[in-house]
Amino acid sequence: MPDMRGCLMSKLTGQQIADEGLDGWAYLLGGLQARIHTKNFAAGLSVVNAIGAAAEEMDHHPDLNLRYTHVDVRLTSHDERAVTDRDIRLARVISSIAADAGAQLEASNVSRLELALDTAAREEILPFWAAVLAMEHLSGPDFGDELRDPADVLPTVWFQTSDSEEPRQRWHLDVWVDPAQVQPRIDAALAAGGTLVSDAEAPSFWVLADPEGNRACLCTWQTRR
Repeated sequence: MPDMRGCLMSKLTGQQIADEGLDGWAYLLGGLQARIHTKNFAAGLSVVNAIGAAAEEMDHHPDLNLRYTHVDVRLTSHDERAVTDRDIRLARVISSIAADAGAQLEASNVSRLELALDTAAREEILPFWAAVLAMEHLSGPDFGDELRDPADVLPTVWFQTSDSEEPRQRWHLDVWVDPAQVQPRIDAALAAGGTLVSDAEAPSFWVLADPEGNRACLCTWQTRR
């Protein structure tokens, strides 16, 4: 098992991560994510224990969510607020653990959700939402200007500057997915009665709307810094 303690790591770009060819993993909003399908809860717990042991040995720890028939995994280097070589190495170890357990690892149904509020009065309303949601206000190059759940359970909330004219949609969803999953999700949305509002910013994001005009964006890491 590789020992990564004391290693100086640098942030990896989306393209560098894609070049690693990590089957079953998606790069979503600063982290690697995968879903490990297991036969039952006991099998999932065994996988979690094996991942925990490997993480302790490597001194690099993932976020794990154990469910009855699957385990969700997210890897990120918190000190860098990004994916580094440490995450790539641990992802490969976790893939091997899943394979040894006869578990299937995939990322087709894995996504990351953000909520965007269209507002002309960000400074006035941000403290209210921080209080109601018990979130931290973070700003700077690594964050933008947003609210984040310290426990990383609730979706991040960010504020999209707009004028005060009506009508406009106040809230919209940003759904981050692996690039390979964009077209299948667009196809499913159109088949369900939705419309493709714009692909002008593709492959960074696509704007879709439901039959009533409520919008959501499918977002990827592509063409982003």
